[in-house]
Amino acid sequence: MAAAAPERMIPSGDTLIKYDNPILVTTRPEKVIKVGTSMCKVTTTVPSELRKETIEILNGILPPKEWEEEGQIWKQQISSTPATRLDVINLQEQLDMKLQQRQARETGICIVRRELYTQCFDEIIRQVTINCAERGLLLLRIRDEIQMTMAAYQTLYQSSIAFGMRKALQVIFAMFCLSQ
Repeated sequence: MAAAAPERMIPSGDTLIKYDNPILVTTRPEKVIKVGTSMCKVTTTVPSELRKETIEILNGILPPKEWEEEGQIWKQQISSTPATRLDVINLQEQLDMKLQQRQARETGICIVRRELYTQCFDEIIRQVTINCAERGLLLLRIRDEIQMTMAAYQTLYQSSIAFGMRKALQVIFAMFCLSQ
């Protein structure tokens, strides 16, 4: 039995979204080990009960992460493991812990809180998609609509601030001209 490669994982502190262990995709061309005419690659196995379509949907929702480390290219896909009741409870506890650790504000506009809740919602979408792809896609539509609405509100807010500043400058300029 061959020795297993050291296990690499994204630190759990980085995200609430569950990912599989990274896999070695390839090395830089100058360091590729050739066996005959083919390159050696590390591959993963997919549980047989999980449809290929579901994995494609998961990768579409949250694309795999790829990075280079020490001349090797690594890839990490979103986990296709179904969630248990305990996983959901742990997700809630992790969310609460991260909100507290990162000192997210409880009210008002808070980028940290928004980021953590977005990660939590993405993880719930992942969990639901594994059990029912159609339900997961519907949640994805809801997530995208919420993001578009938030972006519209943000643009409206920035426009109103700019309008207010222009009006304030006009008043200051008018007062300056009257005093001359």
